[in-house]
Amino acid sequence: MASIFTKIIRGEIPSYKVAESDKYYAFLDIAPLQKGHTLVVPKQEEDYIFDLSDEELAGMMVFAKKVAKALQKSVPCQRIGVAVLGLDVPHAHIHLVPLQQGNDLNFSNPKKEFPKEEMQACADLIASNME
Repeated sequence: MASIFTKIIRGEIPSYKVAESDKYYAFLDIAPLQKGHTLVVPKQEEDYIFDLSDEELAGMMVFAKKVAKALQKSVPCQRIGVAVLGLDVPHAHIHLVPLQQGNDLNFSNPKKEFPKEEMQACADLIASNME
């Protein structure tokens, strides 16, 4: 059965898309730690990030770097934090989280909620800053 991320990539489940290439997809997390919290996933469904080939993993990191640069231009922050947990969804993914302080990347923190219009505006702004 396809993962929720595969269904998002296929358009079967709506998402706040930030960027897409032929191999990777980036979209806003719907339960974000911070405004602009973005997920980067390979289109190829693979459960564990370190099961990706070296080429796929390197390509995903380069794609994530481009997304992170656009995210930093779009959401006021000091840095973009990067996390790979891989326990909640059986599809490799990277979290990109705007940071003001180190604790902003603590997954035990309460998740934030933003209106749909604000989420879409944030995704559109990040997408417009992609190079």
